[in-house]
Order: sequence, then structure tokens, then C-alpha cells
Amino acid sequence: MAEECTHDCSTCGSNCASRNAPQDLKTPANKQSRIDHVIGVMSGKGGVGKSLVTSMLGVLFSRAGYKVGILDADITGPSIPKAFGMKDVQVYGDENGMIPPATKTGIDLMSVNLLLGGDETKPVVWRGSLIAGTVQQFWKDTIWDVDVLLVDCPPGTGDVPLTVFQSIPLDGIVIVSSPQELVSMIVSKAANMAKMMNIPVLGLVENLSYVKCPDCGKEIPVFGESHIQEIADGFGYDLLARIPIDPKLSALVDRGMIELMENEYLDKGAETLLKKMNLGSVKE
Repeated sequence: MAEECTHDCSTCGSNCASRNAPQDLKTPANKQSRIDHVIGVMSGKGGVGKSLVTSMLGVLFSRAGYKVGILDADITGPSIPKAFGMKDVQVYGDENGMIPPATKTGIDLMSVNLLLGGDETKPVVWRGSLIAGTVQQFWKDTIWDVDVLLVDCPPGTGDVPLTVFQSIPLDGIVIVSSPQELVSMIVSKAANMAKMMNIPVLGLVENLSYVKCPDCGKEIPVFGESHIQEIADGFGYDLLARIPIDPKLSALVDRGMIELMENEYLDKGAETLLKKMNLGSVKE
């Protein structure tokens, strides 16, 4: 296999072992890791709240009593550390691997923003092969000890999401969308990619679904009428949640205090995911 291989066989003419045996592309986790379940969170386009959903699921799983880790695979747009207030945090490691720092409530994180010397505004101007290699390093060089590892995938269906799908043994993915007119096509792209890679879709989450009037409680569809239930029914997927535009939730994320969220937007969805992994709602 060539040194600059992107693991995207559709753009390569080489008849290498990876093309003939794609199952061999799975990257072994660190020998000292314990990772019971892995869930990817992805979207067909950017700006729909994928990282928010990842963070919320991490908080809910942790509150249910499970040890949770979040691998921030969105290398060029890492926002997970900010949501958890993880600034100026040092990543330690030795010859065995990197130790993921924990949030205030004990959620382990690994993100490129934790490795940039405290400057979270420093851009990551890297080519695709280097970005994909970093994602693989976060998987195999980090010592994870978790019941559930959430992988915050970069948006789209390009090289890095492909690396996540091929390298990491995902139990399934959650697709995040928004109510815009093109949502059906965007969800279809993500769903078809998962189907091509034989990865189950565990459910859909619609973010920015509506805003609730503080006076009368009416739900106002700011970005148009939602069709997410029709899309979920059409694909046979579970609709895990419809998350509204909530200024209080946005403020918590901006202040790095997502772990203090008080809402029920994703409660049923998180419970559904736990059941699909044969885990109880609350760890005994």
C-alpha cells in the first residue's frame, strides 16, 4: 500500500491488499484500552449541531452511570473541548500511549485542540492524509478505559469520515440533520455511506427543529417544517430526538458548561441507544 494512501479505493487504481480485504483496515486499539462500545456521530453537512449532539449524549450516558469517552475526529473544526470547558489542559502520556484528560464529571476526551498549546484558535492546516492519520492515532495511541466511546466525526462523506468508518470498529452511527429542504438528500448521502460500509444507523437526530415561544409555548419552525419523521420512517430508522433552538443550551456550550444542562431533549434517544447496546438506562 502506498505511503500516501487515503484508504479511498474509489480514487485509487492500485490493486493492493486493502482493496481486496477491506476488513483488514480496522486499526487495533491500544493494548491497554478497554472499549466496550463505539458510536459514531456524523452529519451529511456541517453546521447542524453534530458536536452538540455528541456532547449531550456523552453527558447523558455519564449520568446513567457509564464511563464515557469522546474522540474528537473533527480535526479541522474541533469544538468538543470548548463545550466541556477543557482549556489549557495538558495531555500526558508515556511509551504505552496517551492518557485522555477527563472533564469535571469524568468524561474522557481526546481532541487536537488539547494538543495545540492552549491556543484553541490556531488553525489546523493539514492535508487529508495527515488528518486521517491523526484520527487513527487518537484511536490506537490513546489508552481508553470506557463503557462507551463516542466518535465526533467530521461532516460530509469524504476522506476522514471514511477513515473513521474503515479504521474504527463502530457499533453504529447516529446521523444529525436540520430541517432545511435539502435534508432528505443530505441524510440519504450519510445513510448510503453507512450502508456501503456495513455500519448500522442507530437513529436520527434533528437539531434546530424549532424555537418555542416563551410566552405562549408555540413551536415556531424557523428553518421550515420538519420532515425528519417521514425520512426516519422511509429508511426504517428510529427518530431519537428533535432538539429546538435553545438559548440556554447555547449559553452553556459557550461557557464550557454543557455538563450542567437541564433539559429532556435527548433523554429518550439516549435510552434507546443504551438499549440497542444491551445496556440498561442506569448502570447497576
